[in-house]
Amino acid sequence: MWKSIFKSSLFFAATVLLESCTKDKIPPTYQGYPEEIGKIFINSCAVSGCHNEKSHEATAGLNLSSWEKLFSGGHSGAVVIPFAPEQSPLLFFINTYSDLGQRLTPTMPLNSANLSKESVITIRDWIANGAADNGGFVKFSDIPGRKKFYVANQGCDQVTIFDSETKLAMRYVKVGKTDAAESPHMIRVSPDGKYWYACFLNSTALQKFNTSDDSPAGNIEIGTGFWNTFIISSDSKKAFVVSWEADGKVAEVDLENMKLVSTIGGNGFIKYPHGSAINMAGTILYLTAQTGNFIYKIPVNDPGNYEEIVLDPTDPVIYGSKYDGHEIVFSPDESKYFVSCTKSNEVRVMKTADDTWMATIPNIYSPLEMGISKSKGFLLVTSSEDTVSYPGKRGSVSVIDVASNSFVKKIFTGFQPHGLGIDEEKNLVYVANRNTNPSGPAPHHSSTCGGRNGYVTAIDLNSLEILPKFNAEVLTDPYSVAVRK
Repeated sequence: MWKSIFKSSLFFAATVLLESCTKDKIPPTYQGYPEEIGKIFINSCAVSGCHNEKSHEATAGLNLSSWEKLFSGGHSGAVVIPFAPEQSPLLFFINTYSDLGQRLTPTMPLNSANLSKESVITIRDWIANGAADNGGFVKFSDIPGRKKFYVANQGCDQVTIFDSETKLAMRYVKVGKTDAAESPHMIRVSPDGKYWYACFLNSTALQKFNTSDDSPAGNIEIGTGFWNTFIISSDSKKAFVVSWEADGKVAEVDLENMKLVSTIGGNGFIKYPHGSAINMAGTILYLTAQTGNFIYKIPVNDPGNYEEIVLDPTDPVIYGSKYDGHEIVFSPDESKYFVSCTKSNEVRVMKTADDTWMATIPNIYSPLEMGISKSKGFLLVTSSEDTVSYPGKRGSVSVIDVASNSFVKKIFTGFQPHGLGIDEEKNLVYVANRNTNPSGPAPHHSSTCGGRNGYVTAIDLNSLEILPKFNAEVLTDPYSVAVRK
């Protein structure tokens, strides 16, 4: 009898336990993904041998086992850009449907059935709406003071925004007033860090954006022109936008009140201006003359009283091609300024006090853009078309010691380096490599706006070497870089 009672008790306990487990069964979780997205990624992608915790290093470094891991990116950088499915490489590899956009191989999931069209559309729409987690949080939408750097893609009218901490592309912002190609040629962050601005080769406006959330802050109409470059005053209140033309001009802009103050030039006295610099006091504007052997020195409050400063004291003013100044930048203490001379393959150093020649730094082939690291005392100069320093390659970045006006080193950062931005906090220089020449490295994929994608690399200012494991492909013709400090 006791045996029978014991067996009955065991059966009862087992039944109760089974029923309890059934009632308390925890619903499946999808590791931070919204359920409809998690079902796809967890069941089809983050599986054994693929994009899971154990195997992801062998699968392009991409771990899809959680929403947070997805936003760690892969070996080639970010794979999902919130609100930008057309710029999110993950979508290209899972898509096998011609009407849903770009398709790349190898098709994912690898060696498994292709995702259904419905699944691809679900992921595309999720990304288009911000790729939020299961609580509705969109990555990188917090921290208004986030450190960032910006890359203007001249061939696409898009600006790529990178998170400085992770170095991942986190947003794409469409710039320009219309859907027509307007070509953002330069991008700058105001010294106070509150706004970023873009000027265009084919637009009548200087555009203003908030750095807190990268939302548009308005257009400042400056009229027709071939608006190449601009400089912002140290108090962030004014900008001077340069139109590169035979009869050149400069738009003086009130950034606080969003209006054009005046137009300097346009009456024959400025010829092919390009680079610009303004002193800390905001009283003197310098412009390079891209054809000639001189630069312009213009009092802001009396522009008609300008001077033509010859870069070689033995020369008269020459309007034909000789030095052909491209850019100009002050030393941190403003005791001197540097001019990149594309025609003579050198950087010329001028004394600010009396605008006399101090030194020439030679053998910098077709120098273009410049930037100064105040913390390290280096001037960095890009040479997009340098085919001498690195045979078989195109481009170099020269490092110059600001104190001694002496050459330090050349670095190959990538194919056709042009714009650069200096992050003093992280001791990095971000370099936009245009890669527009067909002899450059093949991009991972074609751009959605046509043309060859370029890429961004970085120089470690401590070692003066390329930063390892950072080579971020962006859109067509990345031309200018700016850093939010």
